[in-house]
Amino acid sequence: MNTPLRHISILGAGESGTGAAVLAKKQGWEVFVSDLGTIGDKYKAELNKAGVEFEEKQHTESRILGAEIIVKSPGIPDKAPLIVEAHKRGIQVISEIEFASWYTQAKTIAITGTNGKTTTTLLTYHILKNAGLNVGLAGNVGKSFARQVAETNFDYYVLELSSFQLDGMFKFKADIAVLLNITPDHLDRYDYELNNYIFSKFRILQNMDENCTFIYCADDPILSEAMKMRNDNVRMLPFSLQTLTGEGAFIQNDHIQFNIQPDPFNMSIFDLALQGKHNQYNSMAAGIAARVFEIRKDVVRESLMDFENIEHRLEFVAKVHGIEFINDSKATNVNSTWYALESMSNPVVWIVGGVDKGNDYTILEELVRARVKAIVCMGKDNAKIHKAFNGIVSVVDAGSAIEAVKAAYLLGKKGDTVLLSPACASFDLFENYEDRGRQFKAAVREL
Repeated sequence: MNTPLRHISILGAGESGTGAAVLAKKQGWEVFVSDLGTIGDKYKAELNKAGVEFEEKQHTESRILGAEIIVKSPGIPDKAPLIVEAHKRGIQVISEIEFASWYTQAKTIAITGTNGKTTTTLLTYHILKNAGLNVGLAGNVGKSFARQVAETNFDYYVLELSSFQLDGMFKFKADIAVLLNITPDHLDRYDYELNNYIFSKFRILQNMDENCTFIYCADDPILSEAMKMRNDNVRMLPFSLQTLTGEGAFIQNDHIQFNIQPDPFNMSIFDLALQGKHNQYNSMAAGIAARVFEIRKDVVRESLMDFENIEHRLEFVAKVHGIEFINDSKATNVNSTWYALESMSNPVVWIVGGVDKGNDYTILEELVRARVKAIVCMGKDNAKIHKAFNGIVSVVDAGSAIEAVKAAYLLGKKGDTVLLSPACASFDLFENYEDRGRQFKAAVREL
């Protein structure tokens, strides 16, 4: 894309920002990178090698606002004073995904939703990779989209996109857009208005036309209601566990029916590598996307059967004296934990807790009554969890991963599952959800 703009400021120097800087420099921009925190040594070396000027531990406002365009990290809210001032001055503020899209003609599958994004993205990438396509993996997983556009000539990209990334995307056009579900999350970034969050998610459809495909969950009530208000000129392919969808995918007699014309096929839900109803949704979405790109049925079927899940998402850790330990540290909201509990077939000792994001635990009550035998709270403030579940099951407290694992082990017996699925952010006791998951796994291995 030819553009007269030549000065660009990039806020944040992690994987996304550094990748954007590398691409911008390659495309002839004058680049300035600014990070309010400390820049990692790896990224400093990369910026120096590319000849990119940068600063850390501060934002020099006059320098940043001297650009015609700003690429900001998705973690920086639009209400940040620097961003508000940029908008006042008419400076375009975009995401790294938007910027990278200007410089590639590759086909894109863009995947969003409150839950299941990462699994569905990796599953879709796995199918396309197995089909022999020249495909990249980017967005919230893998190397940054911008870095890959700068360094690698992929024909296809599978992109996991958060609402924060979508908020900074304007000209981006997906060939296939996937919207898995919408449940309240991150509402603090959306004035605590669910409709604002819904609108953000539907930005994935912007610029699409009759040659593009929208894949969505017909069972999601919020998503289905929002669809009634839209009139998008795209091919619509729903998926459902509950109803026959016509063209799309649905479950019938324990088989997924992939009804993608002109060549439908089916496979048993028991052959899926990823079990549980939530993973049936993820598998249907990925399978539909692959078939839209005319991936052979046998490749889709085999890929859905041999996929290995990601770290920290319903990850099997070990079995100790007949007790199974599952790491679902990536479940940072109640809805993710609902999916995890729903997929459990054995009695569960549930490890929960952390920084509460306004959680409503009542949606978990029925599953807790049916499947949970004990709860271990792992957080600094567990009062809300006690209030929700005291009197239903026994609830105990733990101040670390080691304490939580030991308590859960003592509460369990052969044939039980200890499930770490926190339903909360991790920042009270851990650096992030990865740190939480790894400390959990280390504690299990010490038993």
